[in-house]
Amino acid sequence: MIRVPEVRLIGPTGENVGVVSTYEAMRIARDAELDLVEVAPGANPPVCRVMDFGKFLYERAKKEREAKRAQTHIEIKEIRLRPKTNEHHRSFKTRDARRWLLEGNKVKVTVRFRGREVSYPELALEDLRDIAQELSDLSTIEQAPALEGRMMSMLLTPAKPGKRKGEAQPQAKPAEEKEEEVEN
Repeated sequence: MIRVPEVRLIGPTGENVGVVSTYEAMRIARDAELDLVEVAPGANPPVCRVMDFGKFLYERAKKEREAKRAQTHIEIKEIRLRPKTNEHHRSFKTRDARRWLLEGNKVKVTVRFRGREVSYPELALEDLRDIAQELSDLSTIEQAPALEGRMMSMLLTPAKPGKRKGEAQPQAKPAEEKEEEVEN
């Protein structure tokens, strides 16, 4: 319910009708078989629009659904190792990590210590550096290796498409071709 004596009215086709009484604005909306909606209550006088309010709500909900569908959902996958994990088993894990990074997911690499293994964190740090080096062509380190209790972990994110080291970048034209273009 609009409770001010006069409003600035925007008509059903989007034209500016001007400042009219609230009663006149309601009559115009009723004649057009549409609703009178207050769109800017803070203005002086408040701005009202003649529109189909149900259609407006439907279209707004539809836009929100489209925006939600367009969002990218990034998962964090995890690889768990131990300091005693041998090279062969570690290669299986890095192959999975490579696949996940190519799919666009983040990968958390965790080395879990048991017993007295926690007194040798340099072994885990070396393993994490090797994995980061092996995956450096398609990932970057988002979170450096850090010891948290009995686990050391790091987080890898997919590299931006233009920043991958292994892919060939477009080459510049040789000097001979550039000279020919200048002469023409």
